[in-house]
Amino acid sequence: MPEPTPLTEAVDRLADRFRAMPQSRLLAAVPGHASRATAVLALARTLAAVALALEGRQARPFPDAGAFAAGDQLAVAGHDLAAALAALGPAAGAAAASAGGGGDSAGGGGSGSGSGRGDREGGPVVLPVPLGSLPAGGPADGAAVLAEALAAVAATAELCA
Repeated sequence: MPEPTPLTEAVDRLADRFRAMPQSRLLAAVPGHASRATAVLALARTLAAVALALEGRQARPFPDAGAFAAGDQLAVAGHDLAAALAALGPAAGAAAASAGGGGDSAGGGGSGSGSGRGDREGGPVVLPVPLGSLPAGGPADGAAVLAEALAAVAATAELCA
């Protein structure tokens, strides 16, 4: 099972930044997004879709609760993904340890959505959405998912700085 602590720590740091951000910054545009809030919402939606896939569940709509809720939505989605990663079997953890995912500045190489089959023994899952360098529809293991999720959080943090 991949150790999800670096992911929860990175997500919590970014979520706290958004919770403390003034409206003018939340609503200011950033490259590729209408606002910082929509950038973090896009990240939250991706993390939530990957978590559901890892759990073997179908993706469902992820609401836009508004700019002031963006940090909270990110925290929930990130913690859901961390819990899904923690539920993976030990084989995935060994792969994660060798991948070296650590901290929200890590650039990872994984992706992580599930196949709808509920692969909990560390086997690859099929991603419902792209995550970093991992394409939608492609297989990924827990280590790759963790690494790419960390990289996505770091990239969003940098984009929204």
